[in-house]
Amino acid sequence: MNEKNLNNRKNGLPLLLLFLLLHLASGAGIIIGGVNGWIPLIIVCAVLFAAVFFLYPGLKVLKPQEALVLTLFGNYIGTLRGEGFYWVNPFCTSVNPAAKTRLNQSGDVDDSGQKSIVLSAQGAAVSSELSSNKISLKIMTLNNSRQKINDCLGNPVEIGIAVMWRVVDTAKAVFNVDNYKEYLSLQCDSALRNIVRIYPYDVAQNVDTTGDGVADEGSLRGSSEIVAQRIRDEIQGKVAEAGLEIIEARITYLAYAPEIAAVMLQRQQASAIIDARKMIVDGAVGMVEMALDRLKANSVVDLDEERKAAMVSNLLVVLCGNQNAQPVVNSGSLY
Repeated sequence: MNEKNLNNRKNGLPLLLLFLLLHLASGAGIIIGGVNGWIPLIIVCAVLFAAVFFLYPGLKVLKPQEALVLTLFGNYIGTLRGEGFYWVNPFCTSVNPAAKTRLNQSGDVDDSGQKSIVLSAQGAAVSSELSSNKISLKIMTLNNSRQKINDCLGNPVEIGIAVMWRVVDTAKAVFNVDNYKEYLSLQCDSALRNIVRIYPYDVAQNVDTTGDGVADEGSLRGSSEIVAQRIRDEIQGKVAEAGLEIIEARITYLAYAPEIAAVMLQRQQASAIIDARKMIVDGAVGMVEMALDRLKANSVVDLDEERKAAMVSNLLVVLCGNQNAQPVVNSGSLY
């Protein structure tokens, strides 16, 4: 079902003035008929006076970035979009199945007169406030709760996303799905799980995240922009039939699950220690080589292989040790 715009009906103000004039005229006719005893005139004016009241519900006021989906006796007749003062058939009813649904996100259209239920990301009712059947066309942000998902290596991670979205086709949003807000929230959770399972938390060997059969360095931590774009595309493919546009998706929280966080921290610390030790050893070997070359080039001392080995051992202990060395001064002969 495609949207039909009824923006050519911004005639609310002239018709309101007409209804007021009809009320004044019919009221004056009743008074004149009562004074002169003209019963037919009184009946006609009384019927007109009462009938005008049934025309007022057809007056609709919309603010910028608001829409109203209208049906007449069950048939979709069109959508009012944008700011203006409209008049439509007073028997038309506005439809918005998600009017009473809140997803703990940026505000929807509020009005006075009807109660609405505020839903958390899991769908639990937490409070109520006022809303109407108007559909907001503004860009809104959905911040679903954090989820615990296993990455491609089986490690449980906690991840949360924020999704910027808006309604682009009100007819599809109202009639193609039961509740487009709940539908969006469920699709966000599903898309997040589908994409996170493709990536490791950190860079891992022999992992293909692009699907081309070649191992790459993609990861949740290091490729957040690419992961967010894939999540956005995944959600958009699911909610297009609901008349929604996903503008952007961003990862707002990413961490290992608490049950393995301490172990993974120790693993990262061990990896960092090993890398640091490698760097220290490489530097120490280079410094020992430089020291031996300088001593030989400057003819400072002539060392045999045994003395060189002892010197190399002592220098490596000094350069690679965790604590400062305590030197022992030899006051005797070297040999």
